[in-house]
Amino acid sequence: MAKTLELEFTTEFGKSARLSIDNPKEPIDGSVVKAAMEEIIASGVFTSTNGNFATVKGVWVIDRNVTEYEII
Repeated sequence: MAKTLELEFTTEFGKSARLSIDNPKEPIDGSVVKAAMEEIIASGVFTSTNGNFATVKGVWVIDRNVTEYEII
């Protein structure tokens, strides 16, 4: 089972940009995640082809199960 934490931001041009974090530490605390996202925005470290990160838009965890089959 693979989990990914997806952080979505709105850029300065009104577009969406995402950061993905594999195997996030659980349980997820929404207030801690929001504060971290606001720090990311304030730092200006990340940018995208759609511009600099401007606001927090959303966050979610994707839980994915992968079953591998042997091909004979």
